[in-house]
Amino acid sequence: MKFAALDEARDFLAAHPDIDMIELFILDANGVPRGKLLHREELLAVYESGRPLPSTILGLTLNGDDVENSGLVWDVGDIDCRAYPLAGSLVRLPWRQIPTAAVQVSMHPQEGMPASIADPRHLLIKVIDGLKADGYHPVMACELEFYLLDAKRDGNGRPQPALDADGGRPRSTQVYGLRELEQIEPFLADLYAACKLQGIPARTAISEYAPGQVEITLEHGDALEAMDQAVRYKRLVKAVAHKHGMQATFMAKPFDHLAGTGMHMHVSIADAAGHNLFASEDPAGTPLLRQAVGGMLASLLDSLLLFCPNANSYRRFQANSYAPLAPTWGVDNRTVSLRVPGGPANSRHIEHRICGADANPYLAAAAILAGVHRGLREHLDPGDPVQGNGYAQATELLPTDWLTSLTALEQSAWARDALGSEFLGVYLAVKRAEYRQFMAEVGEQDWRWYLTQA
Repeated sequence: MKFAALDEARDFLAAHPDIDMIELFILDANGVPRGKLLHREELLAVYESGRPLPSTILGLTLNGDDVENSGLVWDVGDIDCRAYPLAGSLVRLPWRQIPTAAVQVSMHPQEGMPASIADPRHLLIKVIDGLKADGYHPVMACELEFYLLDAKRDGNGRPQPALDADGGRPRSTQVYGLRELEQIEPFLADLYAACKLQGIPARTAISEYAPGQVEITLEHGDALEAMDQAVRYKRLVKAVAHKHGMQATFMAKPFDHLAGTGMHMHVSIADAAGHNLFASEDPAGTPLLRQAVGGMLASLLDSLLLFCPNANSYRRFQANSYAPLAPTWGVDNRTVSLRVPGGPANSRHIEHRICGADANPYLAAAAILAGVHRGLREHLDPGDPVQGNGYAQATELLPTDWLTSLTALEQSAWARDALGSEFLGVYLAVKRAEYRQFMAEVGEQDWRWYLTQA
């Protein structure tokens, strides 16, 4: 693993003499950024010798609780593990009142033990390195949907769409509507400016299927770099929304009556010279592309918890909702889980449509690429692509509950081999703890259903 050179920090401090604070963060398996706020004079030491972080930082639940059987708490005495900065991640945060920069760190493979086994970025690197060893260089991109919400809840304490530029609260929306984008122009202007400043290639914006729902596409590139950008982009969206008095959420299904929120992952494989090995005049791509599809389909159930990691993730799976329901693939067909988009021959790739926007980009990409590698190694045949309505033709459905997906990953011999038993041991311990916490909580739906009827 390559970490940033000391000169990167020196050059940054020289170019930004006003920076007072440095936000140091690492991404845990749930996609939650955790870290410390440092003073300017502490930065060079982080580049020189790393920064100690507790082992528990990569074994916490979504709500920040220790998971004792993760192996990262009492078993190791919550030991300090050293993390180092990632090259190119030191950037200014233009929305902060105190002049502040952020730097992303990752656990050192040796000095960061035992927490390094649970670092999601390490897992993606491991999978990418496996592909490269066989001559395959993965190229990826993200399309991330999110909702813009009012910072204030409604009279019942529930989230509500943000006010538009006219001061009204949108109750409906036009998909691909331009007025909807115009209404959030101040937010978009700051978001694109911040993306440009941080080197994040944010491209097309569209209004999605619900009030306040937006999608912005990130440009394709090296798989690891693309996921680094996706991670930082999600943080940036939330921060810019907060500056504008809104809350941005990547929750998979924040409203029962409105569209869910997905993360579409685009993937292709290049050779060492950068030539797309999926490129073909055939809209269905090359035999290599179809083998990749076969591998992703064969691994789909075993990987689903990494694509849909939370209880709420499964509320997104509804018929005729543009969210996939079955292990299916097709050519230029949005009713399937794996879509081969149209376009020029040299742009041929696979669009993976299963992930919720709540998924950790590193883990989702690792599972996708591990499935691709399986298909290429085993020459798997995906069968014929679906023609027409994939919802109506589905003969096998994806599970729509958290526990089934958790159990499938837990019992998967393929996942243990492809992703590693050490990582899965920590990840599954965290998810089991979250499942128990979620099921133990009595809430509004329980009262509505059972308080007077039971």
